[in-house]
Amino acid sequence: MSLTSSATKATSEMTPEELARATGEAMYRSDRASQWLGMELQEVRPGYARMTMRIRDEFLNGHAICHGGLMFTLADSTFAFACNSYNINTVAAGCSIEFLKPVSGGDTLTAEAQEQLLSGRHGIYDIRLTNSAGDVVAMFRGKSAQIKGNVV
Repeated sequence: MSLTSSATKATSEMTPEELARATGEAMYRSDRASQWLGMELQEVRPGYARMTMRIRDEFLNGHAICHGGLMFTLADSTFAFACNSYNINTVAAGCSIEFLKPVSGGDTLTAEAQEQLLSGRHGIYDIRLTNSAGDVVAMFRGKSAQIKGNVV
């Protein structure tokens, strides 16, 4: 993870950007699945997150392209970091993905999550997945639901 630590300040003293980074850092430390898959958290700010993942040979399906479930997992992880960026525990209430182009082994995917709407306890987030050439390879939409508790 390439973020700088904001954990030295009390959450009540943090700017929204510092709080978003602190929640991202805390979540990433506990996110064994994202770490195991080699995902890297590049940026978190309120309502936004960006992650990358290199497509390893074991991520390829029977057609020698990236398995869609792994593309979905990258988008879902990025969605989680974006919707938890306000330091309120938030989970997915629903999501969908559209696969637009195949992804080859050795490529690096970037997922960018952007909040579209936050109303009460629910939010809508769009996640764009791009390959190393900048081509959009998939679009993911997630609906979030806030639950009790805080990340940090």
